[in-house]
Amino acid sequence: METFVTVVEGGNFTEAAKRLDISAVMVGKYVRELEERLGARLLERTTRRQNLTDAGRVFYEDAKRALEHMRIAETSVEQLRASPSGTLRISAPITFGACVIAPLAATFRQRYPLVRVELELSNRNVDLIDEGFDLAIRIGELGDADLIAKPLTMYRMAICASPDYLAQYGRPDTPQDLSAHHCLSHTLWNSRSGWKLGDEGNLRWPTESVFTCNDGNGLRMAAIAGAGLLLQPEVLVAHDLANGTLVQVLHAHTPKPRPVHIVYRHDRRPLPKLTEFVAHLLEHVAEQETP
Repeated sequence: METFVTVVEGGNFTEAAKRLDISAVMVGKYVRELEERLGARLLERTTRRQNLTDAGRVFYEDAKRALEHMRIAETSVEQLRASPSGTLRISAPITFGACVIAPLAATFRQRYPLVRVELELSNRNVDLIDEGFDLAIRIGELGDADLIAKPLTMYRMAICASPDYLAQYGRPDTPQDLSAHHCLSHTLWNSRSGWKLGDEGNLRWPTESVFTCNDGNGLRMAAIAGAGLLLQPEVLVAHDLANGTLVQVLHAHTPKPRPVHIVYRHDRRPLPKLTEFVAHLLEHVAEQETP
């Protein structure tokens, strides 16, 4: 197609050969192959000149547009590979994603404004290929051996309550003391999925509660209001612990921390939007953990 357009614009096979840096014989071969594939003569050739046939005139105009679209597409890919741009689709667990990934994605966009971020918060393990995600954040053991996984941080839990609640009911010293307290519980926790306390894991966080909620932040707000003891990720209550709105208790008996990984697909030439965002996460999460 490119050869044919060059022949038309160059006026003859010899000029097209010069522009394409191939032989005139090869130019003729390409044009004949094109005519055979289309089942129509495109050029009327004589020893002195060449003219476009009706079919050749129509094909020339459409071929020019097609080649221009190809050049635009190639330029778009080149731009994607030159610097971070395009849509970056991220999947992350709800609490960790909202508290950690969302603000870091925002600062990443400030640095690379040509990137459009789509962040889906969900506690399910998405299929990166089938669902079109560039990367995902996974907490706990990894099951996808065919993905690249980079350790990001540890997912730590905290047990805490408001100062007013502790002043009224006292501080628990052991997990056994929880039976005498109001323990806030997530709706999804049960005897199998509840949190094990301490390294030995002999006790679980009480699932029978006078206050349950299907949202971690809802439980946090209830704890701040004095509803009872809260068990939630450190990232959710870090600010409250720092300013004294919540007070941590039973520090030695919190559930065992779990690893957090960034996972993404194998690609011999990953786009800058992915490599730069992974580097951005690794750098800034490490900074947040530095005392």
